[in-house]
Amino acid sequence: MTRKQRRFALIAGSLAVLGVATGLVLYALNDSIVFFHSPTELAEKHFSPGTRLRIGGLVAPGSVKKGENLAVRFNVTDGNKSVNVAYTGVLPDLFREGQGVIAEGVLEPSGLFKADSVLAKHDEKYMPREVADALKKQGHWKDDYAKKPPAAASSPPPSPSAAPAQSSAPSAADAPTTAAATSGATQ
Repeated sequence: MTRKQRRFALIAGSLAVLGVATGLVLYALNDSIVFFHSPTELAEKHFSPGTRLRIGGLVAPGSVKKGENLAVRFNVTDGNKSVNVAYTGVLPDLFREGQGVIAEGVLEPSGLFKADSVLAKHDEKYMPREVADALKKQGHWKDDYAKKPPAAASSPPPSPSAAPAQSSAPSAADAPTTAAATSGATQ
């Protein structure tokens, strides 16, 4: 075997091993690559207890029950199914009933989702694309979710004191910069 053939065999073998390793990793992560599952997907896929998951949806109105030592129970819904969630800790400031939420934790044998972190959407108009898609799929999408406030209405007009002073004299930026103009000015 020549030196060139050995090098080719080594490169081909390395690429084959890398391809097999990549395929195995992607196969193992096939179900874990999802950002979150909706309550309907959670019921349909029958995840085994103890599985670490992320669930997302809306906090069901009237479902938030606060207990002792920062313990909170609430339901996450997508309009069809609902999942009971237990969480102990400080909730995000924007957490409230009817708002989008993503909870990360473990599914218990009783069907209770024991969350160790809760994320709330960051403003009233934002909704993660996956939550919006799940709501559209279930027929609970409202057109006003997608509407954004006009930019002019959200920012106040500039005050006269904040505007730069303008003079009637031409500035250097207003002067022509062509070669003819500069050559005529230097004569």
